[in-house]
Amino acid sequence: MATQGTIIKIAGPAVIARGIPGACMGDLVRVGNERLLGEIIRLDGETAFIQVYEDTSGLQIGEPVQSTGTPLSLELGPGLLTGIFDGIQRPLQTIREQTGDFIARGAVTEALDRKKRWAFTPAVKPGAKVGPGDVVGSVKEFAFEHRILLPPASAGGEVKEIRAGEFAVDEVLGRLSDGTELRLMHRWPVRQARPVARKLDPREPFISGQRIIDVLFPVAMGGAAAIPGPFGSGKTVMQQTLAKWSNADVIVYVGCGERGNEMTHVLDEFPELVDPRSGRPLMERTVIIANTSNMPVAAREASVYTGITMAEYWRDQGYKVALMADSTSRWAEAMREISSRLEEMPAEEGYPPYLSSRLAAFYERAGRVIAMGGPERNGSVTVVGAVSPPGGDLSEPVTQATLRITGTFWSLDAGLANRRHFPAIHWLRSYSLYTPLFREWYKENLPADFENLRDQASAILQKESELQEIVQLVGPDALQDDQRLIIEVGKMLREDFLQQSSFSEIDAHCPFEKAYGMLRATLMFYDEAGAALRRGMLMDEILNLTQIEEIARLKEVPKDEFPAYIKTWFERLPDAFSAKAAAGGA
Repeated sequence: MATQGTIIKIAGPAVIARGIPGACMGDLVRVGNERLLGEIIRLDGETAFIQVYEDTSGLQIGEPVQSTGTPLSLELGPGLLTGIFDGIQRPLQTIREQTGDFIARGAVTEALDRKKRWAFTPAVKPGAKVGPGDVVGSVKEFAFEHRILLPPASAGGEVKEIRAGEFAVDEVLGRLSDGTELRLMHRWPVRQARPVARKLDPREPFISGQRIIDVLFPVAMGGAAAIPGPFGSGKTVMQQTLAKWSNADVIVYVGCGERGNEMTHVLDEFPELVDPRSGRPLMERTVIIANTSNMPVAAREASVYTGITMAEYWRDQGYKVALMADSTSRWAEAMREISSRLEEMPAEEGYPPYLSSRLAAFYERAGRVIAMGGPERNGSVTVVGAVSPPGGDLSEPVTQATLRITGTFWSLDAGLANRRHFPAIHWLRSYSLYTPLFREWYKENLPADFENLRDQASAILQKESELQEIVQLVGPDALQDDQRLIIEVGKMLREDFLQQSSFSEIDAHCPFEKAYGMLRATLMFYDEAGAALRRGMLMDEILNLTQIEEIARLKEVPKDEFPAYIKTWFERLPDAFSAKAAAGGA
């Protein structure tokens, strides 16, 4: 039941109202004569503190505030895929048709198209018992079987009637014995995590197609990763690459407070991207939440919850979902601004004291789970959050709070980006805490020596960095041949293995099997060269071997030709050193 009060104070997006009887924390409200959308975020006696999701200029003291009695909730059902929404799930394409290029204040429209009809196939019959989260039927949405779920908040019961046929998302297609109506869509509060039957251990890696991630710093399927980096270091490009090439079924991309031109680039490019799995547009398995920096700050704070709630909905259907949040720093800045308007006590660098707990609550909604309603539906939400520390300072509060929560840290480096080394992930400052959890998966899916090769590569990169410092001090002539070999192999690992081109049709995505072959080739060369040095071969002779150039070209060998090519290469490598040694001896 709607209740009404009046505005007594306005401070930017924060509005204080009095006289809203029965108001609850989190209730959605309509503010002012233009009925701007807002949310109650604090209650103090008869006073309600409201964050307004729209521009409050022109709002006056004494205007009415009306509570809807319900929290900010999403419409979840067929029609989400290919959708482009703002931070509170208003479809931007529909609003553009109604009000033009800019969102009019107080604009209201349904998130899901009420005119489109979907062919519904029931999965249960009258008389069947159903519980919260059970699948009652499905519709076809692009390549997906969009499973229609009984809402998790439903009590469940016996199916009284259910019909097949074509329905709009808000039409009744069946009923339970207690009178509960079944529809293609249901609503869910964005700030409340959707319940699951059980969370599973993160034992399977999230495959990205990027060698530095998959081999050195993997994230778990259902895990959380952070990508901090300064301006221009490639955070957005990295997330777009993961969206295109990862082994997730559904992509939810949240542009939270990003520059308008950068978000425009995403909106222009994503519809043009071709899904490498199906050859169809990538948008057919993508949802975009676009909340640019010039949009109201309160909607920015809500946008990440909108994204994670959509991701959980697809997870509950049994799909693997990847959520790209770009960037959580802008989200934290929105929290800081709203907190200051509410005159809350600031903590470090002006952020509210609850910054860490809000970040933790968001990232904790990631996970690999058994969905409610049946053990056969295992789904996951993998969260990749970009962090934009001012000036690239990784000691600032948002980055540090994120590092305490996430299991994988991909540290982007501006120096690498300036040298056109992409992905610009610094191999000495990044880490993954998930690696020990994947040992069983590695044993089942990769050769037995994979983990040893990975550890050896990490050790060479660390040693090469130390030797480079010596070279800068005293010059390369001070190094022994075995140290020169480490520098050369370190360079091969950096430039030929860790570096990938997103513009290359072959190297933009690298299967795990190919990554293993490339890594083994580089380290096999290192072992053979070390043995040759001990036999008396000169370092200058090793540097003239054609195998160095061949390793550099491995990334451009097509994946279907790679197994045969690398097998022959492994067979020829020992002969190359033997022939060189024999020639030197003669």
